[in-house]
Amino acid sequence: MTRAIEAITELLQSFIDDEPKPPLHVGEVMSLWTAVTAFQEARALYQAALNTTTDPDLRHTLENAVQASKKDYNMIKEFLIKEGVQLPAVNEDKPNSDPTAVPEGVRLTNDEIANLISAKVATSISFCAASMSQSIRSDVGLLFFQIQVQLMKFATPLKNLMKTRGWLKSPPPYSPPGVPREHI
Repeated sequence: MTRAIEAITELLQSFIDDEPKPPLHVGEVMSLWTAVTAFQEARALYQAALNTTTDPDLRHTLENAVQASKKDYNMIKEFLIKEGVQLPAVNEDKPNSDPTAVPEGVRLTNDEIANLISAKVATSISFCAASMSQSIRSDVGLLFFQIQVQLMKFATPLKNLMKTRGWLKSPPPYSPPGVPREHI
């Protein structure tokens, strides 16, 4: 356990430096640019999902997701503007609509919505880890680290909701050859 704590301490110390910042490298810009686009697109997905569900727990989760994606989007947007990077064109927010007015063939089920969100969050967590590891500048790495931690905090209650509602998709159990059936 001590080595894990030491590794985390070293990681956090690497984010706190007083050295002059070099210009962003092309990989950092691409990661930031992709992230700002992805968080805006995620917000559109969450807003569309809010317009198609009446489940109060899922609506609460989606409202939290909209707020979190706005926060992450704005954080990265401000960083890119400060660095002089042109912002991508993004979609406008979706207007609110009555979920009961959405036709059955168009409306996503609660199961579909929850699994879309879960997949989006899991992909974003992995993307943040890859972007953090590719960043040379400590401030860029810290930005992705902060977003990743927030995503992980969001993912846990989402997974619990999915478990309790029977929405969680999981692969079949793996049974390696030669393992007695009673151990499975």
